[in-house]
Amino acid sequence: MKKLYFLVSLLILSIAIFISCSDEDKETNYEPVSPVVVDLTQVPYPKLSDYKFFEGEMKNQIPSLDVLPYEPISQLFTDYAHKKRFVWMPKGTKATYNGDGNVLELPVGAAIIKNFYYENTLPSNATRIIETRIMIRKQNGWIFAEYVWNDEQTEAFLNMDGGFTSVSWTEESGIKTVSNYRIPSEAQCLTCHKFDEKAIPIGIKPQSLNKDFAFSSGMKNQLAKWIEVGYLENNLPSTIETTVNYKDETQPLELRVRSYLDMNCAHCHRDNSHCDYRPMRFAFNETTNRTNLGVCVDTQDMADFPSALSRIVTPGNPNRSMMFYRLDTDNESYMMPLIGRSVIHEEGKELIRQWIESLSPCN
Repeated sequence: MKKLYFLVSLLILSIAIFISCSDEDKETNYEPVSPVVVDLTQVPYPKLSDYKFFEGEMKNQIPSLDVLPYEPISQLFTDYAHKKRFVWMPKGTKATYNGDGNVLELPVGAAIIKNFYYENTLPSNATRIIETRIMIRKQNGWIFAEYVWNDEQTEAFLNMDGGFTSVSWTEESGIKTVSNYRIPSEAQCLTCHKFDEKAIPIGIKPQSLNKDFAFSSGMKNQLAKWIEVGYLENNLPSTIETTVNYKDETQPLELRVRSYLDMNCAHCHRDNSHCDYRPMRFAFNETTNRTNLGVCVDTQDMADFPSALSRIVTPGNPNRSMMFYRLDTDNESYMMPLIGRSVIHEEGKELIRQWIESLSPCN
């Protein structure tokens, strides 16, 4: 009887060890699952937290699993706001390369997330996130979802009606203020984000992403990282015509100008977009031709402007150049871009001034 008891006990122990080992193997082979939820039948959600794009306190902007940060080489100017950008795609889907200067073709279910924030804001010198803009690829195209953050920085709520806010912050040069920071409405989003009257992303072009970025796992080329994590097909050309950081003074002046205009102006100044009735074509691959930059091009149908502004760009003379005039004003009737800023981008304006002064006279 004792022998039988011993054998039964031994069998039970063996089974327990086997089950334990099996569980350990399962844990070893366990693949974590992203918590992100993008239900195309329910989006846009009423709250930003509903997507679960971020882990921990949402204001810290720590991306959840499979939410990938990215950054364009040149930054879009939006009243000096900082930006953090992320992309997420459903498991097993990839983006497609369509050319250096074309936005990557993202799959159905993909989401692009962009947070606008200021640092050292008054009165408490804290970081303040103002808005989070999301674009989601549904079966019939892209949709916008605009979220406005509360004062406590604990949540952001869907608001497609637009509005204004005021923000002040400190820099080494002193206190800066934007009195009328514009939170765009859905219609205003479409003004810039459209092609053939359909909504599209802007910044996710290979020419703008082809640079190293400090990911949590270390420095890596962004396009290579997208391929590594399974977000992009591995069919890129061996060389990509790439923009430069317009702030980088080691780069040629005109290359910096072309990169600045590509990021800040080209989405409207191209065929089948909002400002296609104007002669300028500011896409990076089109501005090797100075005529597309407006150099020595006469202004047309612009009677409300000073008569001295006879050309879009008058070489050597910023004050006789329509481009410079419209960058150097915050009057909404005359300024460019039409939306996206309420104050003058001083650094961008000075970049354009230097370039115009460097040009040779028209024939």
